[in-house]
Amino acid sequence: MVNQINGAARRIPTWVVYIVLLLPVPFLVYQGFTGGLGRDPVKGLEHELGQWALKLIIAGLAITPLRRFAGVNLIRFRRAVGLATFSYVCLHFAVWLFLDVQIWSQIWADIVKRPYVTIGFAAFVAMIPLALTSNNWSIRKLGPAWRKLHKLTYLAAVLGGVHYIWLVKGIQIEPLVYMSIIVGLLALRLRWPKRVTA
Repeated sequence: MVNQINGAARRIPTWVVYIVLLLPVPFLVYQGFTGGLGRDPVKGLEHELGQWALKLIIAGLAITPLRRFAGVNLIRFRRAVGLATFSYVCLHFAVWLFLDVQIWSQIWADIVKRPYVTIGFAAFVAMIPLALTSNNWSIRKLGPAWRKLHKLTYLAAVLGGVHYIWLVKGIQIEPLVYMSIIVGLLALRLRWPKRVTA
């Protein structure tokens, strides 16, 4: 079964993955114009784009554990997942910036004074160097430093989870589930010391 999955994955062009991952964007925009995102389509679009970003962050974090523990090799799609994630984060940020807040003088005040905005903005900033260096030239130029730089993915994932938890009012299950999955996937990356047997 694993060999069949890996074989099928090798036959899928990466450009197809980019298209599939970004397909929800025009659908969400259509929903916004047709009332499918509730009474406040701007907030609805902002929320949906943010959720898609978190889902793809989780998908990206799952790629390494899937290979290590299940033998499923989707590494060749990791860049596509990462760049699609950044695209959703940029769109989420753009909707907040241009359609939600709109008042430019209030933007920086919100970033500084509202913790959930501060955390979300920090996650966005952490992802910028990741997106800029997601190319073969950067991998060759940076060498071993590239892997260290891309550990910012873990920080961005945690900040994104915290942003969602603080964004909602009161304690809600869904943001906690997202955060639990993120923490669990990060924990799978830890190198646990081997148990010494007597």
